Amino acid sequence: MRLQGKYWLVLGGSLSIAIALLHIAIIFGGASAYRYFGAGEEMAELTAAGSILPAMLTLFIAVMFALWGLYAFSGAGLIRHLPLLRLGLAVIAGIYTLRGLGFVPQVFWMIASPQAVASQEITFSLASLFVGIAYLVGTISAWERLATSRQTAETENE
Repeated sequence: MRLQGKYWLVLGGSLSIAIALLHIAIIFGGASAYRYFGAGEEMAELTAAGSILPAMLTLFIAVMFALWGLYAFSGAGLIRHLPLLRLGLAVIAGIYTLRGLGFVPQVFWMIASPQAVASQEITFSLASLFVGIAYLVGTISAWERLATSRQTAETENE
């Protein structure tokens, strides 16, 4: 794999881990953190009322982002080859990128009605787009090597 692909996957994986840690911080930040990061008023109210549901959902999301980070690190060759690595990286890249493309309608909504979209929502969308591009570039650059790595891993396990 070219250094470029490894760099982009390490970058994407590191950002996924950072996003996972941010979600953990949101749990400790309480209702105001849920509001600021766009989880919705219901999640904020449940948190303020002492419900563990928002924390459990947020923890689940944090674990998902951490797993996505591990997939990127696996694709970069930093950890062992994870199952369905190429498919997983492609799906993760797609999810981040599609979420990130949400900034286009958000900009139009913000122009039409400045109160319609919080400015941090556009920031979050652009961040998602950047992470998605990192996964996409890294996955495309490493695609052939990832197939070879899978075959090598399967041979070693026999």
